[in-house]
Amino acid sequence: MTTLITGGAGYLGSVLALRLWRAGARVRVLDNLSHGAAGLLALFGRENFEFVRGDLREPEARRAALAGVDAVVHLAAVVGDPACAREPELARAVNLDAALALYEEARRAAVSRFVFASTCSNYGRMADTSAHATEETELRPVSLYAETKVAVERALLDPKSARGGCDAVVLRFATLYGHSPRMRFDLTVNQFTAEMLVRRGLTVFGEQFWRPYVHVRDAARAVNLVLDAPRARVAGRVFNVGDTGENYRKIDLVELIRGQVGEADVRFVRRDEDPRDYRVSFERARRELDFQIERRVPDGIAEIAGALRCGLYTNFEDAIYHNTPPPDATAKVAGVVEGR
Repeated sequence: MTTLITGGAGYLGSVLALRLWRAGARVRVLDNLSHGAAGLLALFGRENFEFVRGDLREPEARRAALAGVDAVVHLAAVVGDPACAREPELARAVNLDAALALYEEARRAAVSRFVFASTCSNYGRMADTSAHATEETELRPVSLYAETKVAVERALLDPKSARGGCDAVVLRFATLYGHSPRMRFDLTVNQFTAEMLVRRGLTVFGEQFWRPYVHVRDAARAVNLVLDAPRARVAGRVFNVGDTGENYRKIDLVELIRGQVGEADVRFVRRDEDPRDYRVSFERARRELDFQIERRVPDGIAEIAGALRCGLYTNFEDAIYHNTPPPDATAKVAGVVEGR
């Protein structure tokens, strides 16, 4: 089977591409390398791996990437609230318009399965965080990033979309963390660990709000399971990706990190206006896909701390490790089609 991964040079995409290739799949990646090619260096030049450099918004790039493909894993996006808020027109063009165009072209190209990377932030702010959001919980997007994800979800899950024979599957990922060939230090667990270990200081906004977390390699394994699953089990379905026991408040993360890296000067800035506050159930994926995580947040903290201690990263604040570019790089953003 040939699988196309859009955004395959990105944080999750680079981990997934290597996993699928090692499992024997033919892997093709579409990416414009806006954050570099480091995520693909282990695969480039290998048999059964193909790279297409292109912009997801361009029809020619989409057609070239889809030729002869059996399945698509659509990860490419302007990822995260800050990046989308900074370039809203780009975010809509990439995350919504280009995603829908890709799916329509995948249907016409007789692609059998289309896996869409969505987000648990679609749940927004829950009125009662003692309960856990399920795949049936009302979606309350409160950011442009989540709004675009919800809009694509609704289009893909419309019963009319199934007529073309291209099975859509939606994966709502918990917040990712852990080491990746295309490393990111703007993700909560990674960032908090780095700042508390290296800078010995951290400012935390809204420490009381809940979020779920999942290791990037576990997220890649979930995609693998969905690609291998029988059609009847996944077609037209939504799965939260993570583990119910891995819902944490930011204050909980600080204590877990402090236990591994020692004391740091942590300043809490309480915010009551943050609209994202949710705990999530991941029982459907566990029950129906037999998906169980292999790594928990403390494992990810140890992994990141170990990489920093041994000097694998000399400057975790470098722009290459962040999705939102520094102010002087605004002009470079116009062509971004970035992997998740």
